[in-house]
Amino acid sequence: MSAAFGGEVAGYYSRYRRGYDASAIGWLCDRFGLDQQATVIDLGCGTGQLAIPIAAYVRAVLGIDPEPEMLARAAMQAAGNGQANIAWVLGSDAELAAVGALLGDRSVATIVVGNAIHLMDHVSLFNSARSLVRPGGGVALLANGTPLWQQDTASSKAVRAALEQWFDTKLTSMCGTDPASRELYADALRAAGYTDVQDTVLREYDDQLDPEWVIGHLYSAIPQNQLPAPERRGEFEQRIRSALGPAGFTEHVRISVLTARVP
Repeated sequence: MSAAFGGEVAGYYSRYRRGYDASAIGWLCDRFGLDQQATVIDLGCGTGQLAIPIAAYVRAVLGIDPEPEMLARAAMQAAGNGQANIAWVLGSDAELAAVGALLGDRSVATIVVGNAIHLMDHVSLFNSARSLVRPGGGVALLANGTPLWQQDTASSKAVRAALEQWFDTKLTSMCGTDPASRELYADALRAAGYTDVQDTVLREYDDQLDPEWVIGHLYSAIPQNQLPAPERRGEFEQRIRSALGPAGFTEHVRISVLTARVP
């Protein structure tokens, strides 16, 4: 997992990344029997979109991320909520085996991963997690919608074209949300010895976004060293506004979770 989303990007991530609603968190708790005795790891936790709501249901959460600015913002929000059962750790998926050595075998109920899964070595991750997670627990990979610029709508295609022109590159990655990637992860989980592998759609809905939100969200997804220079931000933002047009942007959000159990 690359450490490339600090600085300004962490601020945009905190403000413009959609959180997970209570129904998704409740579903996870039911799926893995998460309760006040359970410990959960949120790997690639960002600014706490998963770790913070899950912490209300379990004994403890370990949020791990390679960006100190992300962790600082997550810790600030958790403290504001009065949540003292989350530990924020600077690290990545590469350190999961070391975390296991610290916590002990079979000590974790569930390892959750959100949008960061496409930045990780998922095969190594799934193998390392096997000995760390208790029997009946497992791994949950949550997808909170496909990237704004990769949806099958005119406004999404226009935004993608504007981004491709600005960065002079083709944008093909679906950030692990597409069916081919989900099946790749599912196959890897089965190969690592997990059982009961299921990909479940929890909710689908449309959300009308204003240009400010779209631009902020885009900034949250661009590595810090690739953000438009301050003197060119106005030009970049105008291109995105022009691409959106007067109709704005209607995002189709599909919340899905790929789960697998440790036998």
